[in-house]
Amino acid sequence: MTLALLDRSQTMWTGSFAGMTCMAPAMLLLPLGDKFSKLLTETLNPIEVATVRVLAQAAFLLPAAVVLRNRLRGAMFSPVVALSGLLVMITLICLIGAFAVMPIATAIAVFFVEPLILTVLAGPLLGETVGPRRLAAVGAGLAGALIVIRPGPEFKVAALLPLLAAVSYALNMIVLRRAARTRSGLTIQCGATTYACLGMVALSSGLHAAGIVTPDPSALSTWASVLILGSGLLAAASYVLIAEAFRHAEAGLLAPFQYLEIIGATAADYLVFGEFPDGMTWLGIAVILASGLYVVYRERSRAPASMLPIAHKSRRVRPR
Repeated sequence: MTLALLDRSQTMWTGSFAGMTCMAPAMLLLPLGDKFSKLLTETLNPIEVATVRVLAQAAFLLPAAVVLRNRLRGAMFSPVVALSGLLVMITLICLIGAFAVMPIATAIAVFFVEPLILTVLAGPLLGETVGPRRLAAVGAGLAGALIVIRPGPEFKVAALLPLLAAVSYALNMIVLRRAARTRSGLTIQCGATTYACLGMVALSSGLHAAGIVTPDPSALSTWASVLILGSGLLAAASYVLIAEAFRHAEAGLLAPFQYLEIIGATAADYLVFGEFPDGMTWLGIAVILASGLYVVYRERSRAPASMLPIAHKSRRVRPR
């Protein structure tokens, strides 16, 4: 019995370590791809950047899915996956639009109110009970976002773009929770990316026909092409790593690793553009991180309750 428990514990640790090993580099690669997208906004419209990025992402992701086809499970194309693709489009457009007008680290910092927004939406959309402590953490996190955005006389509406991206991403997480009941993570990623490609091409074509977006083929220099391919490769690699991470480890263990993205974004901003967050921005980032980590902690602290014997499950658990 003791040996069996030790073997099980060792297996769980091996799986968790593999998940963390996949998640950490994925979170550091994502802001590098975002940096490529920001550089592209200097010559292309954000809609165009989002279109070429998602097309390049599909060019790398779909062949990778063929290699990893044993990880595919469930229907890749369905209404729920199409909805995920639409939300991916909205998230990508808002984030790239934000990258065009503010440092990536600032945009990512505001974007990280997403776990807090997800906590609020989980109540009405998933029927999950959210207690006053977690609601207070959500309020604190949103206050941190306001510190980063700092609405004032020089406030630009574009500063709200990462907040809109966070709302869209949180909604996508809810959609993915439902889709993942009958599909693997890699299946959903491939299907959503395909739908996003079709949607972005249709949107770009429509805006071009209306004269709102005027593509300039001369802007696609060799350097721009390298940036497009690089952003697609990094995004595809990140999503494959994330899918593998969640295959090996539970979401509660991996959630804190997402905040490595802010570190990567700050380093990329400083090394490429010489931009570094000021004191108030760091204060807002700290508030957002603390609030998000508190929500993760409360979520994990509830997990053991579901593992108690049936006789103990009848007790009413106070929402937190």
